[in-house]
Amino acid sequence: MAANNRRMSGKKGAQVGSGGQRRKGLEGKGPTPPAEMRKKHKKNRIATAKAKQAARRPVPRGRGGKGTSEMVVGRNPVVEALREGVPATTLYVQQFIDNDERVREALQLAAERGGINLMEAPRPELDRMTNGLNHQGLVLQVPPYEYAHPEDLVAAAYDEGEDPLIVALDGVTDPRNLGAVVRSVSAFGGHGVVVPERRAAGMTAGAWKTSAGTAARTPVARATNLTRALEAYKKAGVVVVGLAADGEAEVGELEALEGPVVIVVGSEGKGLSRLVGETCDFRVRIPMPGGAESLNAGVAAGVVLYEAARRRA
Repeated sequence: MAANNRRMSGKKGAQVGSGGQRRKGLEGKGPTPPAEMRKKHKKNRIATAKAKQAARRPVPRGRGGKGTSEMVVGRNPVVEALREGVPATTLYVQQFIDNDERVREALQLAAERGGINLMEAPRPELDRMTNGLNHQGLVLQVPPYEYAHPEDLVAAAYDEGEDPLIVALDGVTDPRNLGAVVRSVSAFGGHGVVVPERRAAGMTAGAWKTSAGTAARTPVARATNLTRALEAYKKAGVVVVGLAADGEAEVGELEALEGPVVIVVGSEGKGLSRLVGETCDFRVRIPMPGGAESLNAGVAAGVVLYEAARRRA
């Protein structure tokens, strides 16, 4: 009998006291991750190589220049950015991450959009990339935004047989305000937004999100010097209208909105800078019977753009 037991002990199969390990092994382990996330898979090797090449590649500069790349960190911000169509090159996912609904949605959105590399990285590497921010295992890399040149906006309008309708921002530093202005310009048939190169909001992920996707079809131009850009517009026959609380006329009285015009909006606190204010052909005010001292850039631009669209209809 002992000999028989010895022969049986060498065979594979369920053992006494196995605790149901065989049964557990048959249970599902969740959906299969995308090929780009599976080690040793061909697509994973290709995605890794592309990401390394992109990191080494120098950033080309166009007529309007490019911004800088940035990282969106955290599960909710990453999912929201992917939902809103914020451009992205790489989605970094922490190894051995808890696979909750937000992680699954982020992976699904990235796979559906295509063109986004999926990279698995250990937590210390993600900590280094994000300078210790609470990334929760998800990091989305946003590529540099390619700005237009201020002259391109006027040229594009005339190519379409339309009078240019442009908004320039002077001293607006909140990306959400920039995104709101881009959205209003798109809604009222404008041809783009101009921002200064320095001390101003740029097209970050926050601006993209606030624009609700309209930034994909409404160009943003960056000017090295806003005053000189406005003077160039004037030489091209475009009227420069600045918004100011002490403007000489009300928006509804300005007939210049019917033709080629650039509307200059200052910051909520300081308004237009001195040089920009002196460059404007007209300075107009928005009547506010409620007594508010000022409006943020997004709301102010929307009011004037509506009046311009109404006059042009």
